[in-house]
Amino acid sequence: MSRQQEGNSRVDGLLSALLYGAGVFTLALGAAHFFLPRWLDFRTVILERAPDWKAPRPFRLWPTTYTATPRDLNGVVWVMNHAASYTLVGIGLLDLFAQGWLLGVGRLLALWVAGFWFLRAATQLTFGRRWGDWLILAWFAALGALHLWIALQ
Repeated sequence: MSRQQEGNSRVDGLLSALLYGAGVFTLALGAAHFFLPRWLDFRTVILERAPDWKAPRPFRLWPTTYTATPRDLNGVVWVMNHAASYTLVGIGLLDLFAQGWLLGVGRLLALWVAGFWFLRAATQLTFGRRWGDWLILAWFAALGALHLWIALQ
């Protein structure tokens, strides 16, 4: 085996290990997101604070209008967490079984996953600018960089 082949083999082994680790993490995160609204007790935060709720300007949806309520907000939290869970579980499974799909069109999937993680990292600071927010932003950006690296291989 030449030095170049040996070096490529090490990189491939490292990428496989990193991708597998990313898959385990993402699968666990996706599973957790199914229950996150309950664990963080969003229902109490949103619905029991409803007396303080000031109705927003109605959204004009021709030929009618729609005014959001606290119940709607609670519903959006659940719907979006389940949508995120579905996507995260799918990405986790893709990463765990990368050897089966990575060649050919799989690079486009890796690019799509990279975009997902970069978008997630870019929106982290909407939660705040605490030390943990920056750490989470960096972690998600690193997951995006890993998938970009794989897509460009």
